[in-house]
Amino acid sequence: MTLLSVCVGLPTEVIWRGQPVTTGIFKEPVEGRIALRTLNLDGDRQADLSVHGGVDKAVYCYPSEHYGYWKQELGRDLAFGMFGENFTTAGLDEDSVRIGDEFSVGTARVVVTQPRMPCYKLGIRFQSDDMIRRFLASGRTGFYVAVTQEGEVGPGDRMNPVGREPDAVRVSDITRLYVAKTYGRPELVLVQRALGVAALPDSWKAYLRKLQGLRATADAT
Repeated sequence: MTLLSVCVGLPTEVIWRGQPVTTGIFKEPVEGRIALRTLNLDGDRQADLSVHGGVDKAVYCYPSEHYGYWKQELGRDLAFGMFGENFTTAGLDEDSVRIGDEFSVGTARVVVTQPRMPCYKLGIRFQSDDMIRRFLASGRTGFYVAVTQEGEVGPGDRMNPVGREPDAVRVSDITRLYVAKTYGRPELVLVQRALGVAALPDSWKAYLRKLQGLRATADAT
């Protein structure tokens, strides 16, 4: 499990559908080592802090293995950082990584918090509104991490697992719960497990409790 690329970028204004939009999705790989702090990497910022950034979304990780899929889907080469990720990883994916998994990377430590839910700015990056739907439908969402110990990171660093919650759920499980049209018994059991994971942000837990309540109401009528 390796960190192949570290990417950063500052918010910039672009024109989209005739309107100015400020976005931080444009990231470029950096050389050498860089400081990883509680809220972000040095030289990296987010534009809309109401939905991006913060402690629970300090760093966005995207598996390098997905680039081959998207090259085939889109018919073109893509450089690391194209999905707005900070860490392009190898050996980690949404089915193997669980919410609450802790990793040491460089001299820092991080913990996995949630999958990425795409917003319209991914469409801006790819110049296609349809990219948002395709990204979510593919299940290739990547995942966010929070920083539990600040330090320095750089390309080539190993991402060593140092902890896992005993009843943790996969990153892909959270995405599946998000896109599910109906909740049966398996989904409700999964929701209950997810609610017990300390690293899952409160906003996700509130969303899952709401869905759980709606299902219970439907079963009672």
